[in-house]
Amino acid sequence: MPARAVPTFTGVSLLPDAPAGPPVRLLLVEDDSAIAVPLQEGLIRAGYRVDRVSTGAAAVAAEPADVILLDLGLPDLDGRSVCAQLRRRSEAVIIVVTARSEEAERVGALDVGADDYVVKPFGFAELLARIRANLRRAQPGTGAHLRCGPLVIDTRTRDVSIAGRAVSLTAKEYDLLLCLAEDPGRVYSRQQILERAWDSHAYGPTKALDVHVASLRRKLAIPGLIETAYGVGFRLQPDAGREPTA
Repeated sequence: MPARAVPTFTGVSLLPDAPAGPPVRLLLVEDDSAIAVPLQEGLIRAGYRVDRVSTGAAAVAAEPADVILLDLGLPDLDGRSVCAQLRRRSEAVIIVVTARSEEAERVGALDVGADDYVVKPFGFAELLARIRANLRRAQPGTGAHLRCGPLVIDTRTRDVSIAGRAVSLTAKEYDLLLCLAEDPGRVYSRQQILERAWDSHAYGPTKALDVHVASLRRKLAIPGLIETAYGVGFRLQPDAGREPTA
């Protein structure tokens, strides 16, 4: 019997995500079966426990979940109203997944309690990454310390230190540094950093990013720790500030 084909979104295979620890409970709120069925199957393959509902009323009445993927175009209730109701009764991560790409829709959803906003069509790998990133922020006690050479970030307390020296950062500087520190050595494009540290759909001039990078470099005071990948973006250099070996 031939193997069943793995569904894709925008050409990205639904590969296992294998989240660590107990299964994360995910509520999928989507009335379009053509989208919901393969998406639910992919999320289950990725290791999530997935319940699906197709109306706003059912979403509000559903059992508690860790993550809620919420479509705004529901047949019975306004999606933003559903988001607001869910936020009042739950601390779950709420990620809006919708075809509505207008800035006003994004701002409205975030203002009533959404944690993130993904526009259809989307890459499934990106959706998984956004789920993981939002869960890390919502549950900072898991894997609380990130290290890169002498740099240590406590994601539970948001404390940053260099070789034991406390470093005072603004909220935006911390978010920028955390983005780079999640995968030292990886080059993050300017757009990726803006989306992670500023807004999930940030665009336009990136002068603010350069200003914050310059400030971070001054405060961290380790030459080469934040390295520029010219024409692309930035990365944390894992070997910067290490004592040379004999």
